[in-house]
Amino acid sequence: MRRGGVKAAAAAEKAREAARAKVWAARASTTVVLWLCCALLLATSRELGRWSGCLTQPLIVVERRFEAVAAAGSERAAASASAAAAARGERAESSASEAAVAALPPKRIYKNNGYLMVSCNGGLNQMRAAICDMVTIARYLNVTLIVPELDKTSFWADPSEFKDIFDVDYFISSLRDEVRILKELPPRLKRRVELGYVRSMPPVSWSDISYYQNQILPLIRKYKIVHLNKTDARLANNGLPMEIQKLRCRVNFAALRFTPEIEELGRRVVRILRRNGPFLVLHLRYEMDMLAFSGCTHGCSNEEAEELTRMRYAYPWWKEKVIDSNAKRNDGLCPLTPEETAMVLKALDIDSSYQIYIAAGEIYGGQRRMAALTSAYPNVVRKETLLPSDLRFFQNHSSQMAALDYIVSLESDIFIPTYDGNMAKVVEGHRRYLGFKKTVLLDRKLIVELVDQYKNGTMSWNHFSSAVKASHSSRMGAPSRRQMIPDKPKEEDYFYANPHECLHQPEELSVL
Repeated sequence: MRRGGVKAAAAAEKAREAARAKVWAARASTTVVLWLCCALLLATSRELGRWSGCLTQPLIVVERRFEAVAAAGSERAAASASAAAAARGERAESSASEAAVAALPPKRIYKNNGYLMVSCNGGLNQMRAAICDMVTIARYLNVTLIVPELDKTSFWADPSEFKDIFDVDYFISSLRDEVRILKELPPRLKRRVELGYVRSMPPVSWSDISYYQNQILPLIRKYKIVHLNKTDARLANNGLPMEIQKLRCRVNFAALRFTPEIEELGRRVVRILRRNGPFLVLHLRYEMDMLAFSGCTHGCSNEEAEELTRMRYAYPWWKEKVIDSNAKRNDGLCPLTPEETAMVLKALDIDSSYQIYIAAGEIYGGQRRMAALTSAYPNVVRKETLLPSDLRFFQNHSSQMAALDYIVSLESDIFIPTYDGNMAKVVEGHRRYLGFKKTVLLDRKLIVELVDQYKNGTMSWNHFSSAVKASHSSRMGAPSRRQMIPDKPKEEDYFYANPHECLHQPEELSVL
């Protein structure tokens, strides 16, 4: 019995020692963790100049850098790596690509005046410009912006959400030092919207920031939520403070990134084109909807003209119904036909071996209307021919297809739009920002006059070519200032086509 009691006492003492050791180990660990937390908080507070809670460390993101050309001598390996990465669902990067780590700035702290919801209208690039405007407006009204809703009811009927086209997380995070952006309303405010307690309205077109401060902000304060249901051209081109113009540029050129999947496909198209030399992107606006909307039927048969007219009358939001096609063409208000475009390219001495990438939807009239262009330039390609199997997930998503064309257009050696629509203008401005890359801005009114003179035999080819070259020598996207026309914003130069406030201009232009 005595021996058993001794053993029990020894076991109890050993258990007490083990417990004391665990307590000391826990205290030591806790002390180390507390010291680390204090050191971290102290370092963060010194950097930011203030204490702002336990989540003050800036977020870290990986910058995606666009790679246009694969490393020389390793094209086959790069293509194989791209194919393997695509099969795994991963992003394929060439050996020339780099990953740069950048710290996002701390959140801007401000008193929130309410919530701004926006529904964009139009095609991809009209909506892109509108998003830039709405971010800027939200910033200067000190409100919270809800990630914009994209147009799903237009002619293209694209069901894509914002997150299907743009990198929504980067969009929100990269702008957090300017404005608070949420993916959706808080639950209690969602309920208000469901019950109809929200003011929905279209803002006045081409307004300056004072309109939003004096007219829209009081509504936001009253209703807590305001929904802007039209966003195209709702902010003026000119007469705005410099910081507003620069924020519009920052959103456009830095915050609005396409999704990794779209960017990777765009890079693959560019790599394929680069392997065969330089390439020209032709934004050939000769799709059925463009012709129906504009009423431009030059070169169409009577049956085609009637089909386009019926289509125009079928869409009530296309306001203009009775259109004189010839008068509109003579005024330079029609997109060039593929035949006219081929003549212009030859007149500008674009070599026939040049690759011509068509950035557009389906050309009206198909191969028949493209015959003159493809005969003069055999190396005409489209994304559908370069990546036939990879685009199956993009079918019936016109905005995602347009995003691919946007990427390729930015990287091309030459960009030529045949009509001054939204993509033409926004790409023009982005190429200016990238170093005034060559962008040929066609004078359509002069071109159709010259084309008609050449075709009716009153002008020789040499005179035609010389006239085209002479008239476009100053229309290559070189540095310039926007033309301002007071009280006529539709007629003046578009901000996003030439955001000169954000560009490195020559000294003689900077002082103007």
